[in-house]
Amino acid sequence: MPKLVIDTSKITDIPSFLKLCPFGALYEKDGKVDVSAACKMCRICVKKGPEGAATFVEDEKKPEINKAEWNGVVVYVDHEDGKIHPVTLELLGKARELADKIGHKVCAVFIGSEITESAEELLHYGTDEVYVYDDPRLKRYIPELYTAVFESYIKTNKPCAILVGATTTGRELAPRIAARFKTGLTADCTILDMAENTDLIQIRPAFGGNIMAQIICPNNRPQLATVRYKVMNAPERADSAKGKIIPCSVDGIDLTTTTEIIEVLPKQKVKTIESADVIVAVGRGLKSKDDIALAKELADLIGAEIACTRPLVEAGWMDAKHQIGLSGRTVRPKLIICCGISGAVQFSAGMNNSDYIFAINSDENAPIFKIANYGLVGDVYEILPKLISKIREGK
Repeated sequence: MPKLVIDTSKITDIPSFLKLCPFGALYEKDGKVDVSAACKMCRICVKKGPEGAATFVEDEKKPEINKAEWNGVVVYVDHEDGKIHPVTLELLGKARELADKIGHKVCAVFIGSEITESAEELLHYGTDEVYVYDDPRLKRYIPELYTAVFESYIKTNKPCAILVGATTTGRELAPRIAARFKTGLTADCTILDMAENTDLIQIRPAFGGNIMAQIICPNNRPQLATVRYKVMNAPERADSAKGKIIPCSVDGIDLTTTTEIIEVLPKQKVKTIESADVIVAVGRGLKSKDDIALAKELADLIGAEIACTRPLVEAGWMDAKHQIGLSGRTVRPKLIICCGISGAVQFSAGMNNSDYIFAINSDENAPIFKIANYGLVGDVYEILPKLISKIREGK
C-alpha cells in the first residue's frame, strides 16, 4: 500500500507542521512526528511542508501471477459425519459450468474420517476428481486441522478457484484459507461467472442491496467465494459415476491443535424456512404484532412455514430465524405467498428463485410485483380472510 514517510529532522516547527493536516492525522510522540490511520493521502503535508519532511511512497507493483499454473475449479465438501450438505451439490453444478468455460477440471476436497464411501456419491454430480483426506484425527471439524489440510492440497494442486458453501463451517474455513494465501474472498455471492483469462467474476449485493458489486481478483490465486444454500441450482444426479477418487495422506501435514472436543451433543432438529416447500411471508403491511396470527392461520391451513422481512424482526415481532433476505435466510420454496411486502432488494435477493411467487400488496407499483408470478392489488386485511375462507371451503 502507498504510505507517507516522515523525516522529523527536516521539520523545524513541529506544531506548525502538524496543523498542515486537515484530518488531524499527524501527531507528535517522543519528539518525533508520525502518521495515524486518519491519513487520507491528500499529500498536503508533502506540498506545503518543508522539503523532504514528508515523502509519499508509491505502492510497490506486485509481480504478475502466472495464471496458467493454476488449474481447476474446486468445491469444498461440507458434511457432518460423512453426510454431504446439499449446498455442496449446488456448488458442484456451478463449478461444472464455470470449468467448462475455460477447459478446466472440477475437483472436490473431502476432509474427515470414514468418508471414502460417501465420496463415491460426488462422482454422480459431474466431479472429475475427489481428493479424500480420510483420517481419524479429522473426524470432527477443528479449524486449525482442516485449514492445514486444505492448505496442503492447494499448495500441491494449485486450483484456480475454490467454491465454499456459506454454512457455519464454510464461513470459518474460507477466510482462514484466504489469509494463508493472501488472496481475495467474496462472501455470499449470488452470481458467479468465469472470464476467458480464468478470472472468477463474483457478484453480490452491496450497500444494503442497493447495488450489485462485481468483484474479481485479477492478480491473486486461488480465488475464493462462498455461496449460500439454495442460491444455485443443484445438477441432476447421473445414474453412472464418472471421475475418480484420489486418496490423500495427511503425512507431513502439521495436525497439532490447541482445541480438544470433549463431547458432541446432537442438536434438536426443528423445521426451518430454508427447507420449507411452502412459505407465507409477512412484511410492514401488517399493522401490529397480533395480526401475524392471520398469516399464521393461512400457513397452518396449507402446511406452510411463516416468515417475515427484516423490519418485523427489528421491531421484535418475530424471531430472526424467520427472516428472509440478505441479512436473514435464503429460501427456495415451491410457493411463497408475500403478504404486505413491498419487495425491496434486500428481501427479494433471499427468495427470488422460488418456483412460484404470489404477492398481495395495496400498492400496484410495489417492486414485489416485478418478480411475482401472480399478484393481487388490495388490502391484505381484506384478501387474507377471503383466501382463508375459500381454502376452508375447498377442503
